[in-house]
Amino acid sequence: MIRNALISLVILTAATPVLADAKARLEAFIDSTKGLKANFTQTVTDRAGRKTQEASGNLYFSRPGKFRWIYQKPYAQIIVGDGKKLWIHDEDLDQVTVRKLDRALGDSPAALLAGDNDIEKLFSLKDAGIKDGIEWLEATPKSKEGSFEKVRMGFKGDDLQVMELKDNFGQTTLLRFSNLQRNPSMGASLFRFAPPKGADVIGDR
Repeated sequence: MIRNALISLVILTAATPVLADAKARLEAFIDSTKGLKANFTQTVTDRAGRKTQEASGNLYFSRPGKFRWIYQKPYAQIIVGDGKKLWIHDEDLDQVTVRKLDRALGDSPAALLAGDNDIEKLFSLKDAGIKDGIEWLEATPKSKEGSFEKVRMGFKGDDLQVMELKDNFGQTTLLRFSNLQRNPSMGASLFRFAPPKGADVIGDR
């Protein structure tokens, strides 16, 4: 599901772009990117390669542990990490789910975007070659308890362009980023969330 992809999904200039490998790009991007805003499109395919879901929206993050994903299509959903808790608001259902952020992030793909700098503590990293001008890095969780088998990240120049997430159920989630702005000015209120009055709140508040 889209939600599971993101949660299990909440980052990442090489000093010498021509010679740097994808792992070096990731490390340099993490060091230089404390915050980011971008647009994204998301496509989910099943084990047979059939497209099962499409979505689009905006994302913001401020490392470590703060992020806001806004799904605009095909339905409205907001996912906020405030540094301590993870909030998921399904607007159509008027329902809010809340979890402790450390449990939600863990060694999930979201940790690559909004976690701390110690990526290799949670993931095994290796270069995965170049295709269509994109340098690929493969990140495999060291823990076997998560729901994802591996994550591939594609860099073009100094920017992260795409993430490909393969889960343990044979699904592949492809995230493409556009209009990236690194270290933009973002107000603290962007990473706070208060359940709307009357919404059904589920989980650990």
